[in-house]
Amino acid sequence: MTGIPCALMRGGTSKGGIFLAEDLPAEPAARDDLLLRIMGSPDDRQIDGLGGAHPLTSKVGVVSLAGDDAADIDYLFLQVAVDKPVVSTSQTCGNILAAVAPFAIERGLVPAQGDATVVRVRMVNTGTVAALTVRTPGGEVTYDGDAEISGVPGTAAPVEVAVEPAAGALLPTGNPVDTIAGVEATLIDNGMKSVLVRAADLGVVGDEDPAALEGDADVVRRVAEIRAAAFPLMGIDGTPESTTTPKIVLLSAPAAGGAIRTRSFIPFRVHEAIGVLGAASIAAGLRVAGTVADGLAVLPPDGAPLRIEHPTGFLDLHVDPVPGDPGAVGETRVIRTARMIMDGRVHPRSSAVPTTKEHG
Repeated sequence: MTGIPCALMRGGTSKGGIFLAEDLPAEPAARDDLLLRIMGSPDDRQIDGLGGAHPLTSKVGVVSLAGDDAADIDYLFLQVAVDKPVVSTSQTCGNILAAVAPFAIERGLVPAQGDATVVRVRMVNTGTVAALTVRTPGGEVTYDGDAEISGVPGTAAPVEVAVEPAAGALLPTGNPVDTIAGVEATLIDNGMKSVLVRAADLGVVGDEDPAALEGDADVVRRVAEIRAAAFPLMGIDGTPESTTTPKIVLLSAPAAGGAIRTRSFIPFRVHEAIGVLGAASIAAGLRVAGTVADGLAVLPPDGAPLRIEHPTGFLDLHVDPVPGDPGAVGETRVIRTARMIMDGRVHPRSSAVPTTKEHG
């Protein structure tokens, strides 16, 4: 039982297994079968694998050297469903992105360059390239530092993330507001396909705990209807059951000095914090005139970060405007942290289909 080389890492407010591509099967079906067995899916507790029984802790990053000079490494993100035998590549993840850059240095794919090393990462799921600055004092990655991010206890070394604009249309329909499933919504994609709606239009305040929203049958039903209606408008392939985008984000006026308050369905559970690229899409929605955020958002002075409030705190990020084009945005910049939790070998369960049993 030699196992498979694997690093268990926290990236931002997410956690998952990080692998070199060469250590996993190249054929997608075989790779996905293996990852389900590694993470312990399908099982509500993922008791027989690495998964943490929540979408935020059931993630995988696959890393390889980039195939061209546009990036240093390629990063494929896979969302492993907790309770279903599903592995999705329909989105990327900006939190796990913060982990793959130090991982690439640790694995020798990118040489350390003095006290800070820039790693150019191609997010294979979307084709977008991000530049991440990792602290490498003495030529080695450090995870120790004084950067704090909401949703993560303690402090760690900052990982500075700069993401180029998404290649596709910022507003897939060309409209700042569309009416879908009977609700006004902004369909937007600044790295994460998202549908922004006013919390009040779904009959909630916007300050509810994630569990309360997940337990509100009317809200869950309306979110599902909105999400299904957005699929053809956003050009998303697949079905609402098999694809993790778009995310549905409930917006309300800020309550703690930020620019906007959010609750994000990702897509069935409600995020305990917020995804980096989800926040980037929300921030773009604040910068574009005429969206559903108008009348709710409190924009900061020019040059100040946009503070996106979420259930466990906030996320600050900069989204550059494009001079002369109020309907576009430029680079997105944000600070994340990451940590190596375990570096070793993981032993997947056997390929036998798991049986459903009562947990005891």
